[in-house]
Amino acid sequence: MSYKPFIEVQFPLARLSAESYKERKAGSGQTLTGLGKWWGRKPLILVRAALLGLLMPASEDPQKDREIFYKILTMDEDGLWRRKTKTMSAADIAEHLSPKEYEGFIETSGGKPAWVRGMSKEEKTRLEQLAFTRLPYEEKLAYCCRPEEIDGPGPEAWEAINAHLGTRSHNLQELFTELSEKAFGRRARVGDCFCGGGSVPFEAARLGLETYGSDLNPVAALLTWGAIHLVGGGKELQEEIRRAQEEVWQKVDAQITAWGIEHDGQGNRADAYLYCVEVQCPATGLWVPLAPSWVISEKYRVVAKLRRNDRRGGYDIDIVTGASDKELAEARKGTVQDSELVDPEDPSRRYSIASLRGDRRGENGETIYGLRLWENDDLVPRPGDVFQERLYCVRWVSPTGERIYKSVTPEDLEREAKVLALLKERFHAWQKAGYIPSKKITPGYNTEQPIRERGWTYWHHLFNPRQLLVHGLLMENILEKYKQSVIKATLLSMGRLVNWDSKLIQWLSLRPGEGSSQTFSNQALNTFYNYPIRGYITIKSILDTNINNDNLIFNYLSTILPLDARDVSYTADLWITDPPYADAVNYHELADFFLAWYEKHLPKLFPDWYADSRAALAVRGADEDFKKSMVDIYSNLARHMSDNGLQLVMFTHQDAGVWADLGMILWAAGLRVTAAWTIGTETSSGLKKGNYVQGTVLLVLRKRTDTRRVWLDELYPEVEDEVRRQLDTMQGIDDTLAPQFGDTDYQLAAYAAALRVLTAYSQIEDMNIEHELFRLRGKNEESQFEKIIDRAVRIATNYRIPRGITNYTWRNLEAIERLYLSGLELERHGECRQGAYQELARGFGVNEYRFLLGDTDANMARFKTASEFKRTILSVQTGSRDSDQAAFAKSLTRQILFALSETVKTENPREGFNYLKTELPDYWGRRDDIINLLEYFGAAKAISGFSHWHKDAEAAALLAGLIRNDYVGSR
Repeated sequence: MSYKPFIEVQFPLARLSAESYKERKAGSGQTLTGLGKWWGRKPLILVRAALLGLLMPASEDPQKDREIFYKILTMDEDGLWRRKTKTMSAADIAEHLSPKEYEGFIETSGGKPAWVRGMSKEEKTRLEQLAFTRLPYEEKLAYCCRPEEIDGPGPEAWEAINAHLGTRSHNLQELFTELSEKAFGRRARVGDCFCGGGSVPFEAARLGLETYGSDLNPVAALLTWGAIHLVGGGKELQEEIRRAQEEVWQKVDAQITAWGIEHDGQGNRADAYLYCVEVQCPATGLWVPLAPSWVISEKYRVVAKLRRNDRRGGYDIDIVTGASDKELAEARKGTVQDSELVDPEDPSRRYSIASLRGDRRGENGETIYGLRLWENDDLVPRPGDVFQERLYCVRWVSPTGERIYKSVTPEDLEREAKVLALLKERFHAWQKAGYIPSKKITPGYNTEQPIRERGWTYWHHLFNPRQLLVHGLLMENILEKYKQSVIKATLLSMGRLVNWDSKLIQWLSLRPGEGSSQTFSNQALNTFYNYPIRGYITIKSILDTNINNDNLIFNYLSTILPLDARDVSYTADLWITDPPYADAVNYHELADFFLAWYEKHLPKLFPDWYADSRAALAVRGADEDFKKSMVDIYSNLARHMSDNGLQLVMFTHQDAGVWADLGMILWAAGLRVTAAWTIGTETSSGLKKGNYVQGTVLLVLRKRTDTRRVWLDELYPEVEDEVRRQLDTMQGIDDTLAPQFGDTDYQLAAYAAALRVLTAYSQIEDMNIEHELFRLRGKNEESQFEKIIDRAVRIATNYRIPRGITNYTWRNLEAIERLYLSGLELERHGECRQGAYQELARGFGVNEYRFLLGDTDANMARFKTASEFKRTILSVQTGSRDSDQAAFAKSLTRQILFALSETVKTENPREGFNYLKTELPDYWGRRDDIINLLEYFGAAKAISGFSHWHKDAEAAALLAGLIRNDYVGSR
């Protein structure tokens, strides 16, 4: 049966983006993050909405369709009220009601609104519900749980849903089954061949659909298996796993206590050990402990102080609690600054860490690394190594729970020696059994870092002897006696533990109560000069498998396995994939960190699985091999989808070249784009420096069955019409609803509109697409596909006129002026990524735009205000190298900005008025444009977060008034 799915007609973006962001901000509270680390998991609400959009048929009433879509996802008013878990305070309620509405119920007491005594619960609820309905959608979410945390719509909503869709469902599983049968005649089969952290298979299984998930990497397959079979395994299984883990925990705790390696004999137990690297100073010959900061706790004012000790040829480290301001300031300087050793005896003497390692250039200019490479049996540095390691602080917990920071004592060092001796006794046997890693690190883009910076060549080198002893002891006790479901769950727990307890962890002295980062705070294997090791009492919360989801009801029509996507033989009705991009994460390298702990156990637990990363098959890069792999994969998926099936490709990129390659890849695979939508899914992070993209584009695909052909010159007007149609549709939604789309959404929509046209034809007569895809192109050489997409973006960019600017004025402006005004529009909408401004400039055909920037930080970008320009760029020669600057210098917009600057400086609008009237040769001919632009600048005063424009905006309003009252007869 053929049907037109909702997602091919519309896809409400604003609410879905807000919900996705809320889920992301939940951090470790997200449903699947408790299973273990994976990079780039898609929000479950996004997957649920996508599945609904793919299965729900579009009717002739798009507004009603949208209402029902919201009801099913509990994103309507009634659904939000059902999800509400936090109570609004009287002050919050009063803020959103008029005094007349809350009179007699809320009174101001001590300057703060409070409930009148004796208020009934019913009255409070009535007022709260009234106030709640008036909140913007994003603010409502602050009081609500996530859609997945309740059991779906309420009874009244189900009546409306069933009436509109012709169904008889009472829960989500029944609804998705009925929609599947209407669309495909059976329960829909959902597949994801890049399953990663498991979002797609998990959500499909939760909704009662048949599920297939595969990934080249077995770590991803294990996480996905855990999502379905553990998180969705039922309360009985979850309780069994908890009991087993508690038993293991107690047994290992008893052994550690018996060994006496964490207790000081005075009733205290260590919960954190701080280590640092030492290196010999070339000037003094002393061994200098390295740390970028010697502050251990800002909150408790704990610092480490170096004290020279010539007898040991280095420094003693004293721990000071209650440090003075001077001591704190001194400690913050550290002995490593800007990748250089700072000599404690003379801070002016600095030595690069690379030179201390012995790195040098080879005959052919290559870098030769100087560190000795560790061997398998190396558990600590050898005496002759460049870098040594030492314990410098222990944090103890007293019987009353007090945390005490202490310097290292001889008894501590004895316990360290005992740990090493205990580990050596078990080391080879444990490696053979797979209790600790024995796998060698394969050098690569990410894995080269620990080899280069520390000489570590095996995965177990990334762990301290104390960590290896405790982790190995846990693995030994887990694998000895428990049944497979418990072992699988606890193997995932160990993955979480090693992520939070390795030598690649940073001590966070600024965190309240201090703490540790995780190994993968970003997508790298970062080494640190000082690092923390957890005491056993702090790892229990990490070890516990967080799978307490009592409201989940799963079917087990699922297949999960590690497999190359080119070898998939499963036929799905719906393929939902998030493929590697041209700048993909090196999953095969990073996941080896976990696979080193799993590799000897996976074949026993999953006999049909392999246990290596298959790095040679990984899809990566942007060259011919990458493109060929992608064509092979999507050709295979096209062969293995039902004739009326759909694919949804999640794609995150803002480079026209990458989009062009994607279009050609999909074309070569026999697929056509039928719709595209942009969802905000990514949270900002201080660790993400650069022009990162925060939105995900959803491309809806079908098999290309049309045999139409077209000439290249016929494509351009068709693409232009399709771009305009797409933008008109989006603009119509924005005009009738709360704004659904951001500025970059319109640019991405232009990419997608172009792909819809390009992928619809089986042949473009004067272009060999496969040859175009795979041929080597020169630097900055554009493919024909890319030229068409660039044209589409330019159409979209010029089509989007900033609100307040008239069509007449817009037509009279140069490209550089349009860029500046559109950049202000970006800022007004909260867009601050430099990449967005770069893409905007590309759309307008402007090569040099950086002179417009007032702030150049990657994620704080904005254009200059009038006052910030002052007199700059008023008289650039037209023939100068920077023609864009010259165009801006002589533009009307630049002259108006200078007039505003003069008005603000002199506090007299007449100064700006006289400048414009004197200096503009066509003042009367451009008078309407001048007034329109001044009104646009003046509107900035009313915009929240635009305080840097307020003085210029006030000047614009005054200046507009003068010019508006200046008639020809008054000259």
